[in-house]
Amino acid sequence: MDAHSTSSTSYRCSNNHQFDQAKEGYVNLMPVHHKSSKNPGDNKEMMQARRLFLNTDHYQPLRDAVMAQLRQQLPPTATELLDIGCGEGYYTSEFVQLRQQFPDISIHGLDISKVAVKYAAKRYHDCDFCVASSHRLPFADHFFDGVVRIYAPCKGEELNRAIKPGGILVAVTPAPRHLYQLKELIYNGVNLHDVPVENIEGFELVADQQLHYDMTLSGEEATALMQMTPFAWKTSDQVWQQLAQAQNFSCEADFAIRVYRRR
Repeated sequence: MDAHSTSSTSYRCSNNHQFDQAKEGYVNLMPVHHKSSKNPGDNKEMMQARRLFLNTDHYQPLRDAVMAQLRQQLPPTATELLDIGCGEGYYTSEFVQLRQQFPDISIHGLDISKVAVKYAAKRYHDCDFCVASSHRLPFADHFFDGVVRIYAPCKGEELNRAIKPGGILVAVTPAPRHLYQLKELIYNGVNLHDVPVENIEGFELVADQQLHYDMTLSGEEATALMQMTPFAWKTSDQVWQQLAQAQNFSCEADFAIRVYRRR
């Protein structure tokens, strides 16, 4: 980490700023002047909705698919892995299983939401969590063997800087039919858009996987899933009521999982 440790609970950067570890075990590396709001990232309600939904394991197939790509594509000597936009650690905590294959690997989680990171650090003690911006990764150059980015933004230049030559990026984005049935409740006619392959300078695409499956959700799960989406604010009271009362709501999951290797 760019902020080097001065004690077991304190970090200091090259500009001599000190960052102390919170009692939950995470480090807040978000300078006040870099925040666009007092508490950036997901708020408590959004986090609770996401936690409720993810605990049902409807997204377990995605977690399994990302793990399979990491097992196959990480360099054999991998020691450092970062989950960008880790939220409350649903995927990050699973990556600890990689130690069966990569015994020396350290798992890092980064998110802009202090609320989410606080929860993750409290629950998962075998990962290192920090509050920071994905656009300014607080890690040294060429530090990571692998970076996972599930929906999270990050500039190509930062990925180029932070990932070792030969290291990988696993990027997950929603594919065209993702949550089609939820969108149908909001929009008149849903337009399907292809997700173009991202061109990241310094990286080559080595795997391109589409993961598509059907989910059957209870009313509570369907409501929580809608609360997790960017179109929640467009949802009418009538639709919220319809979702809450649903017995078996059928909805598609559709993801693009792409692996890029740093040249």
